[in-house]
Amino acid sequence: MADIIHHDRKVLACVDKSRFAHFVADYASWASKGLNVPLEFLHILDRHPELGSGKDHSGSLGLEPQEALMEQLIAEESVRSKAAREEGRVFLSTLRDRAMAQGVPNPSMRQRYGELEDTLVEQQGSVELFVLGRRGESAESTGRDLGRNLERMVRALQKPILAVTEEFVTPTRVMVAFDGGVVTRRGIEMIANSTLFRSLPCDIVMSGEISKSSSDQLEKARAKLADAGMQVEALTLPGDPEREIVRAIKERSIDLLVMGAYSHSVLRRVFRGSRTSDLLRAATVPTLLLR
Repeated sequence: MADIIHHDRKVLACVDKSRFAHFVADYASWASKGLNVPLEFLHILDRHPELGSGKDHSGSLGLEPQEALMEQLIAEESVRSKAAREEGRVFLSTLRDRAMAQGVPNPSMRQRYGELEDTLVEQQGSVELFVLGRRGESAESTGRDLGRNLERMVRALQKPILAVTEEFVTPTRVMVAFDGGVVTRRGIEMIANSTLFRSLPCDIVMSGEISKSSSDQLEKARAKLADAGMQVEALTLPGDPEREIVRAIKERSIDLLVMGAYSHSVLRRVFRGSRTSDLLRAATVPTLLLR
């Protein structure tokens, strides 16, 4: 019996014209197949009419020359806009073909003018999962280890965001950085109920200052995933959370990290001193960020 595709939800892959777009496409394809939901590629077009053609239009002009100049500028902007749309269409078609080659049925693609944050907030009602690159087009020239949009997007959205790294590796083992708070407890529920994680061994890791209360929460989380039929192990790693979690990722061959993002947990002492961006920089595996 064929898997049921949930057409009322989707994986939304946000891409720009950088080499990182291929990695976003590959992880989005993996997620779309694992969740049995459609895949859509979204590309935001920049519109900067104020740039004009680069010609010097200064000086005093009469009314008629001003009108003629305005018509010229509008015509030039129309040409540039048409060229940008066509370039974007070709770019998205390449990613669409890439996803279809990986077994995704009929991915859709969309181009929009506007701000990325506003567009994603508007779309999130129908989105199961956002997929973004940790780095984007500007990172190729600036060398930034985290894209300038990532934190802003994560803070603005209420749906899970998969922030991907370079090169696609099919996830074979997942780790949850668990702090006992509301966000990561919801994350455990999501993992337990998701077809995306069902076949993956899972480590639940708690680091920092470990209390009796937090240990109890960890055991409840482990039991929840075990009851869902998952192979799961719970670990406590006293010490600096960033250092210990990064070490565990390497030692246990983790290729997907799940963590709460940019929020204050009920048990803040567990992750005292640890920040989302710091851990994102230190952990070189794709990270599912929960809000």
